[in-house]
Amino acid sequence: MSGGEAWRGDIKARLYERVRERGFDSLTAFADSRPAVPLHVLADELGHDVAAVQILSGMLAEAERTKKVTRFTRDVLVRLLSQSLPSGWPTVMDDANRFKVAKALGSWSAYSPETHKERARRVGDALLANPPSAGWRPLGPDDELLRTLLPDDEA
Repeated sequence: MSGGEAWRGDIKARLYERVRERGFDSLTAFADSRPAVPLHVLADELGHDVAAVQILSGMLAEAERTKKVTRFTRDVLVRLLSQSLPSGWPTVMDDANRFKVAKALGSWSAYSPETHKERARRVGDALLANPPSAGWRPLGPDDELLRTLLPDDEA
């Protein structure tokens, strides 16, 4: 993405036009068709004038409307883990891998909605205190371990 193209014009209309062109009626449906794909890759797929944070924001708005914010929060973690740990959870937690895990969990905490920040911190702490099996790589927001650590609670 060059310059400020992603920030010109009607961002929301552009995003929904792009996902409809691909046969989806929402950003969430588009993202769900590409589980565990990092947000910046999804943005690239929608065009040079789309930013990852725009997809993140749109997906959060949809999650709030549909009362699926916890699932959205897990989804974002899956995408960040996929980006930082493409081969899955490290076998050895050396300095380089500690940094990759911290980057994924720290970004996730920052991107988590205010309503879920404390829960995100606890999940991160739990993953660090009791690491998953080496190579664990959640393939979507409904991953069994993630649903155990961050269960749905919306009505």
